Amino acid sequence: MPYTPEVLTIAQTIQLTVSPVFTLAGIGALLNVLAGRLSRVVDRSRALEALHPRSSGVEHDRHVAELRLITRRMTNINRALFLAVSSAIMTCLVVAMLFVAVLASLHIGQFVSIAFILAMLLLIASLVLFMIEVRMSIYAIQVRDELLR
Repeated sequence: MPYTPEVLTIAQTIQLTVSPVFTLAGIGALLNVLAGRLSRVVDRSRALEALHPRSSGVEHDRHVAELRLITRRMTNINRALFLAVSSAIMTCLVVAMLFVAVLASLHIGQFVSIAFILAMLLLIASLVLFMIEVRMSIYAIQVRDELLR
């Protein structure tokens, strides 16, 4: 069954957009993980905030130090979320530009390339912040030496 050139062009465009769509699925999974981590950090901060007024001395200092670390973790997670969402938006823009370019016979390959590179840079930055936050969480859950004696 022969296809018209228009149908073939659209089919090729769909094939081109499969990779960015898989990237979107990965970004969605990352967003899910980041939102889950943020939820757990917020829960921990609320628990510490409840303990804070009743504590004193060394225990109070430990709560304050952990609350400061939690604040930094929340900031990093929020930044990673922002960058991941920005990457997803840029990836959607790439897909849209590919279709517009084909349907309107526009020569915007450079714009598509720049948008895709920007999407990847945003994703890389988000992943770096995620890695930093994971390292911070490992530091936060280390067992104190006095408990190991």
